Amino acid sequence: MRILIAPDSFKGTYSADEVADAIARGAESAGHRATRMPVADGGEGTLAALTGPLGLETIRADAVNPWRAPCRAVFGLGADGTAVVELAAASGITTPHDGPRDAVTADTYGTGMLMAEAARRGARHIVVAAGGSATTDGGLGAIAAIDDAGGLGDTRVTVLTDVTTRYTDAARVFGPQKGADSATVELLTRRLEDAAVSLPRDPRPIAGTGAAGGFSGGMWARFDAELRSGADFVLDSVGFDAAVRSADLVVVGEGRLDGQSRAGKIVSAVIARCDGVPVVAVVGSVGDDLGDYRSRFTDVVVASDIDAMIRAGAELRV
Repeated sequence: MRILIAPDSFKGTYSADEVADAIARGAESAGHRATRMPVADGGEGTLAALTGPLGLETIRADAVNPWRAPCRAVFGLGADGTAVVELAAASGITTPHDGPRDAVTADTYGTGMLMAEAARRGARHIVVAAGGSATTDGGLGAIAAIDDAGGLGDTRVTVLTDVTTRYTDAARVFGPQKGADSATVELLTRRLEDAAVSLPRDPRPIAGTGAAGGFSGGMWARFDAELRSGADFVLDSVGFDAAVRSADLVVVGEGRLDGQSRAGKIVSAVIARCDGVPVVAVVGSVGDDLGDYRSRFTDVVVASDIDAMIRAGAELRV
């Protein structure tokens, strides 16, 4: 068989490259032809997924973490002027920090520094993968950093996201996972309301503007940023549609397959493009809320380590 292997990372354990390679090794050992195509949904791992297809050079730059402590972070820059910045690189919830990880003071200034540096180096289009933020600042920190650096000039901005949350709902939806209790959620929501009316355009009516604690809304309001599905942007960039036309089987993967997988995640985006080609999921675990979504797959295989992924690849069937 010709097998297209297009997994996301298993967050916190294996990169998408590692997962794709392990499954492919198993498939090849069984005599199949495997195409490795690691993907991402616009969050962490997006830069890695796009570096090869977009021909990006890795640039290391000075930034600050969500609590303004100095850090170094990377972004990608292509010869065609496309830059890819992962918000989580400087403003992420897992960004190293020695002090208190306070949900109120966390901001996106460091991400703005990376965007400004990309523009300074000649980027004409900055793509920001907005997943994994520690912040609920409505994008004001990033805007301040960009202004402090002299702006972005004529550089276009695209923000990749997999959520439809609106600007002033960001604290309620995402605040608790960033350490905000109920009183803090109320405070952050009021702050987003104030930010919305201070921006050149009101982001509150626009779906998706609540991504990364309102970062996407701030970029939309101030820099006319395009808001795009991260999963679809990545699949377009890696040439998924052309590859699937010659595949007998597609393998998807992620750390946990559950009810959320159908809502804007990379797995659902892949399935939507398979046009009748069977899909097998190789995943780290399966949630109890998967329900009838399981019927979208020819098979669902749990493989939580590399050896298990290799075995799963060797046992693939249509």
